[in-house]
Amino acid sequence: MSTLTYVGDDSESPLIGTAMNAKIPAGLLVTALLLTGCGGGGGGQSASAPPKVGLITKTETNPFFVKMKEGAEKAAQAGGMELMSAAGKFDGDNASQITAIENMVAAGVKGILITPSDTKAIVPAIQKARGAGVLVIALDTPTEPQNATDALFATDNFKAGELIGQYAKAALAGKPAKIATLDLAPGITVGQLRHDGFLKGFGVQEGDPSVVCSQDTRGDQARGQTAMENCLQKAPDINLVYTINEPAALGAYTALKATGREKDVLIVSVDGGCTGTRAVQSGQIAATSQQYPLKMAEEGVKAVAAFAKTGQKAGGYTDTGVTLITDKAVPGVEAQDTAFGLANCWG
Repeated sequence: MSTLTYVGDDSESPLIGTAMNAKIPAGLLVTALLLTGCGGGGGGQSASAPPKVGLITKTETNPFFVKMKEGAEKAAQAGGMELMSAAGKFDGDNASQITAIENMVAAGVKGILITPSDTKAIVPAIQKARGAGVLVIALDTPTEPQNATDALFATDNFKAGELIGQYAKAALAGKPAKIATLDLAPGITVGQLRHDGFLKGFGVQEGDPSVVCSQDTRGDQARGQTAMENCLQKAPDINLVYTINEPAALGAYTALKATGREKDVLIVSVDGGCTGTRAVQSGQIAATSQQYPLKMAEEGVKAVAAFAKTGQKAGGYTDTGVTLITDKAVPGVEAQDTAFGLANCWG
């Protein structure tokens, strides 16, 4: 296998490894992986050329997307396809994702897999790609509207939140709740779905007085710590913390530990990365809902491979699964222990 990589710098440079002259903005990482195997040809390519599939993630460094890329590479190699991958400079970098779509369409990809940073603003670029005959599949995060892509392969994020809400309700065993929610950011679908699912699982509605503090963290550990510190100042008697992901959860734990509250506050989260699962194992986090980015990417690549061979497009929503991980199971909530979680984690 040979790998051709373009890493943006302060100037604009053409994409290495293709014949096109499109320019890539600084900081955008684009990788063309030339993978050997028995693959069919694509439109505009020679009969022996493998079909191309594109993967566009929100960032290149987040372990979730690193694992997603590994899944895409594995599936592309197995299916005799050429993988092109791209990522924004930061979570929310819609401009780089638009550029990546345009470059991949120009390069003749059969399909594009994308985790959209801005679920609404990316839609016109996706529509242009689909108009050019490219199969577009959202991974992890649905667009708005969801049918802007041909298909969605993702965790049921509402269910992920609901599972940890049910767990938290049972774990408190009737004790009155004082809840802090450490959320993602306004307008981001994944964050809203997890938040809403948690509330439903716990059995309360938005605005319920048991939710004494809500702060945005952007899923960042340092922001999670600051958010928890702010919540403790506002409501020192908090006894339950919902977090959008495990970095935010670990930030919350650090803030609680600094005030000696780490043992009497329940923290629940979502993601199931290896670091987060180990935090469940050590007792820093009580439970987390584990999702499976590698499976999302593998299934997405397989769908593009099938489209390249038969012309049949994947459609609708495919649930790639979610599992509650905890070593302190509660009655009525199905869960797996951290041994299972560590065997299936990422990062």
